[in-house]
Amino acid sequence: MKKDSYFCKPKFKEMSSSYTIQLSGLKEGHHTIDFEIDKAFFEQFEESEVKEGSLVANVEIDKRSTHMDMLLTVSGCVKISCDRCLEMFSQPINSENRVLVKFGKSFEDTDPDILSLPADVYELDLQQQIFEFIMLALPIKRVHPVDKHGKNTCDPVMIKKLEEFIIEEEKENDPRWDELKKLMNDN
Repeated sequence: MKKDSYFCKPKFKEMSSSYTIQLSGLKEGHHTIDFEIDKAFFEQFEESEVKEGSLVANVEIDKRSTHMDMLLTVSGCVKISCDRCLEMFSQPINSENRVLVKFGKSFEDTDPDILSLPADVYELDLQQQIFEFIMLALPIKRVHPVDKHGKNTCDPVMIKKLEEFIIEEEKENDPRWDELKKLMNDN
């Protein structure tokens, strides 16, 4: 696998580089906005384990007079470190999340699925929500995918080094467990 071939290149016609939706002037009805997510996006989050990515966040908005129903779909690839060999690899991301934005008297974000905004707010910055949705879409175990032949694509030098340090555990029978096993077998 070539080192530079690990990014999915999503293609959309019009994209915004800011992650802000202008609420003032947004008429009631259905709207769609696409945001491009790249290395500059992840640089805003110093603690992020993801440092690069090529994704698109598609936001479908159904605006009403009292609330907005938003569907945020994030797709593309991020570059993360393999848990096994520590080499960077491309991890596909596909996430779909719904957020309800209510207009009220004050700002409140106690529920991750419901965001309350003061009625006089004129814009909504989605950068933090998009970041969190990307992080939640990452798998718990982050390892290189297998190739088309079912073989591991991790760094072979690192895997060989790891195998040198694996210690096979000798199984010793603990007599206390043997007595407990006898009780189970008697029942």
